[in-house]
Amino acid sequence: MSAEARLREKLMFALEPIRLDIINESEMHAGHRSSPGTGESHFRILIVSEAFAGKSRVDRHRMVNDILGEDVGRRIHALALSTFAPGERMPS
Repeated sequence: MSAEARLREKLMFALEPIRLDIINESEMHAGHRSSPGTGESHFRILIVSEAFAGKSRVDRHRMVNDILGEDVGRRIHALALSTFAPGERMPS
């Protein structure tokens, strides 16, 4: 299973988001010293879920990192998160 598919599966199951965008940005980091060269190491995720309602940005990010577990830091080198509850204004 690809890293992107694994991220999607875990987040869909745990957070039941109404929106989940996963963008693989690994190509932009190819050749960087810390890049593993797998083509699946740097991701940007936008997720909108009721599970984030009433939680701080730090708590939301902790939730996502806990869900993804060992994938972050092993398979995934860098993860940029944008986390929102339904109805919150997202940057354009």
